Amino acid sequence: MKALIRITVLAAGVLLAGCQTLNDKYYGINDNHAAAQQLVNYGKMHLDRNKPLIVASFVNINDLSESSPLGRSISQQFATVFTTNGYRVIEMLLRKDIYIKQNSGEFLLSRELKNISHDHHAQAVIVGTYAVGETRVYVTAKVINADTSVVISAHDYSIPIDKDTKALLLK
Repeated sequence: MKALIRITVLAAGVLLAGCQTLNDKYYGINDNHAAAQQLVNYGKMHLDRNKPLIVASFVNINDLSESSPLGRSISQQFATVFTTNGYRVIEMLLRKDIYIKQNSGEFLLSRELKNISHDHHAQAVIVGTYAVGETRVYVTAKVINADTSVVISAHDYSIPIDKDTKALLLK
């Protein structure tokens, strides 16, 4: 009986590991959630959960005024992780006093960063860039102090390009 239980547990582990490998091949929120959690972990000594954060759309590294559905969804998924970790995140999609470029999402222009963060009493801004390679999208995410522009935490990661990723890169 004990041998049967061990075999069953071992088989279940192999099956679960196989499912994880299959899921890792496709774009999903898990990549972004894990990266956002790294930012939370790296920055928690410098961030106050009682002071708000602003999350900007992640932008194309080749044109910092351009985003995509991918960049906008990544920023929303980062906001989710910071919110579930107890941080106050200002929803910028509902704000009219930020620069919004049609089909690109919200961008925080450097000359406006201090004004926007001051108006919303934000302690920091979460920003990111992405670069599209042949088989992967390379993402850099940062938490930046809104007053000093000093990087509080940063994390690099990549997302495999599949049909979903390609669709999210289209405008």
